[in-house]
Amino acid sequence: MDNMDMEQMQETIQAVIEEVVTMVTSYGLDVIGAIGILIIGWIVSGWARGAVNKGLSKFERFDSTLRGFFSSIVKYLVLTFTLVAVLGQFGIQTASIIAALGAVGLAIGLALQGTLSNVAAGVMLLIFRPFKVGDYIDAGGHAGTVKALNLFTTDLATPDNVHIVMPNGQIWGGSVTNYSYHNTRRVDFLVGIGYGANMDQAISAIESVITADSRSLKDPAHQVVVSNLGDSSVDITVRVWVRSSDYWGVKFDLTKAFKEKLDAEGIDIPFPQRVVHMVQPD
Repeated sequence: MDNMDMEQMQETIQAVIEEVVTMVTSYGLDVIGAIGILIIGWIVSGWARGAVNKGLSKFERFDSTLRGFFSSIVKYLVLTFTLVAVLGQFGIQTASIIAALGAVGLAIGLALQGTLSNVAAGVMLLIFRPFKVGDYIDAGGHAGTVKALNLFTTDLATPDNVHIVMPNGQIWGGSVTNYSYHNTRRVDFLVGIGYGANMDQAISAIESVITADSRSLKDPAHQVVVSNLGDSSVDITVRVWVRSSDYWGVKFDLTKAFKEKLDAEGIDIPFPQRVVHMVQPD
């Protein structure tokens, strides 16, 4: 390599270095400022969400479901303004930003129709209110207690405390069974007694167990009726009304109490039996 080639290479390297220095000088502070704005915006969005949630919680009549939803909206609004501020840091005009956001929003809306449908579903869930935070529901193939209704998703907790995050569209697009909607629920039992047992005695024994449990409601009144003559038992249907919160406790306790009471009364609870005839060959 001759001296001329060496000089050209040095000049090229020098030009590249000068260009890098110029770019760092021109945009370095803008990049640092943009990163700072992003960090501050992220922190402020979290603070704003918590402040809104805390402020609305002071109003006892304001539903907790709406608190979570509005808190999420405030968070995303702050993040949107943060993005606009970051773009403005690089000298982009506000009008251009709004136009760009409109175009980008249209493109994203077409590309993410499913995601945006979750937002629309969340709004519909807030308007029609099929459930609220704290209700136990069965929707979208999952059952659990509602913990939060967010902008895109609904959070559930199963009875064994497993966390489930469901898209709002999946809930709104199907049926919702709300077990906590009403203050009372009916607990159903099916008790079988032998054909030789005294039906009136069995009904009286079952009613005494129900009456002794303070969780059973007098209005609506309970029902104890003979409902079916089965293959191996006389079936007695028992219907007891309780508060929704007492449902499973009453279900488990009365099932055990019925068995103990019928045993004490000497009333047989049969189980399926089969008679087999053995045919001997000639």
